[in-house]
Amino acid sequence: MNRRFILKSFAATAALGAVAACAPANTTPNIVDIAASDPNFSTLVAALSAAGLVDTLSGPGPFTVFAPTNAAFNALPAGTVDNLLLPENLDTLRSILTYHVVPGSITSSQLVGTRQRVATVQGGTVDINGVQSKLNFGVRVNDANVTTADIIASNGVIHVIDKVLLP
Repeated sequence: MNRRFILKSFAATAALGAVAACAPANTTPNIVDIAASDPNFSTLVAALSAAGLVDTLSGPGPFTVFAPTNAAFNALPAGTVDNLLLPENLDTLRSILTYHVVPGSITSSQLVGTRQRVATVQGGTVDINGVQSKLNFGVRVNDANVTTADIIASNGVIHVIDKVLLP
């Protein structure tokens, strides 16, 4: 009887181990998955793909991405995006896109009420103003407004902005 109980216990433990091994370790999507699933970021995703940055921003990170919407890209002068996507301009495109990325995972709670100059992956810095005034009610990155904050990804955080940041 004791032997039967021990064998059943081993079998149950092995079955639970097999089920646990098959379960997904992390069901939270990464930064690129989130952007690709939102039609408002189709231009950003196309640019990341053209610049060869999809694998990097799908990697472990953590990253903070200030993500411009399609409307932000559309506000650039006519032909700018098409010109940046040309093979001879990919270095410039990479520079612009990596200027939107900060190493680490920075949430809005770390930004509100502060003024910071933060280094980007591109090598430049962005000015973050989270100090509220009569003219400013939210967080600004350079001259862009954060319109949606704290979209949490498995490898960082996305803050949606209303302008494309230029280094």
